[in-house]
Amino acid sequence: MLALFQEDGLRQVLQEMEALYEQNQADVNEAKSFGRSDLIPSIKLRHCCLLRNQRCITAYLYDRLLRIRALRWEYGSVLPANVRFHMSAEEVQWFGQYKKSLASFMRSLGEGEGLDITQDIKPPKSLYIQVRCLKDHGEFEIEDGTVILLKKNSQHFLPRWKCEQLIRQGVLEHVVS
Repeated sequence: MLALFQEDGLRQVLQEMEALYEQNQADVNEAKSFGRSDLIPSIKLRHCCLLRNQRCITAYLYDRLLRIRALRWEYGSVLPANVRFHMSAEEVQWFGQYKKSLASFMRSLGEGEGLDITQDIKPPKSLYIQVRCLKDHGEFEIEDGTVILLKKNSQHFLPRWKCEQLIRQGVLEHVVS
């Protein structure tokens, strides 16, 4: 799952970096103007702290982007509200752009017909599976035109590829015999 975006923590680190940078600038100017070589170790230490903070922020943001990208594959193109709540506005925007790019790529596959590569992430053992409905979902149409009413606790034998996303969303669960 995705933890809440730590905006305050990120802001504190950026403020610390700004203070370190300003101290370094002042010491560099003093070292140049007055030839104070005794300030060089302090300047180098602050510079190492700046680089470390930069690496930590980059790692934090990159890890979050990887998790958000994985959420697209897990939940589909619409994220649950509790997941979106943990994201920053910039992350929501990035998710939207990633979603559009992935959709465009999938439309370009399959000789112009498109191909949903988010389905069958694990190779299926059978084409049809037994599923139980965990909550009322309404009507569900399969490829032969049959309409099935998905009501809580009802069980159905459905094509795996048609119900995989509903399983990930928590509407259906795979009943293992």
